[in-house]
Amino acid sequence: HVQLVESGGDSVQAGGSLRLSCTSDSLTYSSNCMAWFRQVPGKEREGVAAIYRHGDFTYYGDSVRGRFTIAQDNAKTTAYLQMTSLKPEDSAMYFCAAGQTCGNWWKASEFGYWGQGTQVTVS
Repeated sequence: HVQLVESGGDSVQAGGSLRLSCTSDSLTYSSNCMAWFRQVPGKEREGVAAIYRHGDFTYYGDSVRGRFTIAQDNAKTTAYLQMTSLKPEDSAMYFCAAGQTCGNWWKASEFGYWGQGTQVTVS
């Protein structure tokens, strides 16, 4: 069973930066893709960014490309989401997810493992 633990959410002013972390000590080699999603009440979960763990290929949603960066540590057990130039519309609960493939990374249904979420509020 894969456990994912997010941290780093906070309240910041527009234009500020935050770094989210997602750590797992139980990722298997088959969990090839790690991703960040976000969700606001009443809306579907939105794919933000993803990284292919075994090749460092990265993917971004249109709304965050150029402002957010996804990365992983050398041990490939922690995924980071560096968020810069934050906007009020970036406010959401951010979730980390792990799945077998990044092929349809923007789809929440592609991921079988999820963290509990960390709140980001931009005002």
